Amino acid sequence: MASHTIEEEQRLYKHIQPPEDSDTTDLGYFATTEDDEDDIEILAEPWYRYNTAGDSRTFYPICIGEVLNQRYRIDHKLGQGGFSPAWMAYDLETKSDVGVKDLASRENLGEHEVDMQEEIRKNVQDTSHLVTSLESFFLPVPGDKRSHRVLVFPLKGRALGSIHVNKTLSMSTRMSPARQLLKALESLHNAGIVHRDLNSQNYMWGVASLHHLNKAAKYEILGRLFKQIIPFVITYALRISIFGDFDLAMRLGGPATQGRPPSMYCSPDRLHNKPPSFACDMWSYMCAFSELYLGFVSFNTLPRGGIISSMVLTLGPLPKEWKGLYVDPESSPDIWYDQNRELAPDDSLEADIAYRRPESDPVERQHALSVLSRGFSYVPEERPTATHHSELLRTSTVDSILLGYFFPLFS
Repeated sequence: MASHTIEEEQRLYKHIQPPEDSDTTDLGYFATTEDDEDDIEILAEPWYRYNTAGDSRTFYPICIGEVLNQRYRIDHKLGQGGFSPAWMAYDLETKSDVGVKDLASRENLGEHEVDMQEEIRKNVQDTSHLVTSLESFFLPVPGDKRSHRVLVFPLKGRALGSIHVNKTLSMSTRMSPARQLLKALESLHNAGIVHRDLNSQNYMWGVASLHHLNKAAKYEILGRLFKQIIPFVITYALRISIFGDFDLAMRLGGPATQGRPPSMYCSPDRLHNKPPSFACDMWSYMCAFSELYLGFVSFNTLPRGGIISSMVLTLGPLPKEWKGLYVDPESSPDIWYDQNRELAPDDSLEADIAYRRPESDPVERQHALSVLSRGFSYVPEERPTATHHSELLRTSTVDSILLGYFFPLFS
């Protein structure tokens, strides 16, 4: 989904001279109903992130039909993470579809992802399940001495978070990406790299090649984009921030940039100011796994007290030695750490599995409970590792039940 002003579109098209063979048609349509506007509010990046007044974390207002670097024509939008939108572009030189992301940065913090991309290329042996950049270039902004760096990636499909896995996908289809995500995590951990930001916007489905189709045919497959006029005129000089899937990645034990995953994917130890670790990635992975298996992430921010309250309701009290270490000490009630608190059966992980997977048999439910309980251990050292799971994958042959698609990894 795209949000920009009419003035911004006019400004961009005035300064851009696309190649004559470039189809710059914008096939999106303006939101006309309240439901359309609600969809934009939920699924698109906040419009105020394009406001430059006193804010150094604004997005570059890319428009459908714009040609970047006289080569990459923006055709569609892929989605957005916490730091930047991602766009589908057509490479006018290679005649192929690619993905592009703006890595504009304040104080050069955006260079961190560029460095991590190089680190991954040099040290990760198997990058087949990782999205590494093809090239980068700078996008100059008149009136601003700094430029936006843009990374170009192979085109991938939509993010997991954009698809209702509980309604549209078979279990075998869900478990295939669960395996592949685990392999990707193993490759990173074997190279000593902690991802630190696993969430449903940072892993994507594959996509069939669309390069032989014209833009209209692509929109038939991908859907038409909503557009909405944002309620102010954007000033041109942009202040920039960091964007990208590896913006938080780091070498284990090395210096870390500030930041954590979205709360629903963040481990409780990180929320208690413990250092990043492979175990933090594994907690985030188990959140992704529960989203694939159950159709929902196991924890949410609905209970009073937010995500930690949800964890305590489902898993029981936090370790008492964590008391006083929460990132917001004023919002950490004693009940979170009360070791005498009993777990309500209806709120337990076991009850959640039975509710989300009513068609499953008792054997499957027991396997699921074992897997999720180990992965959601409060103690980081007790969580299974990606490498251990992959070794089990190569030796396990359980296929007598549905969980043979994946759960032998944890047996």
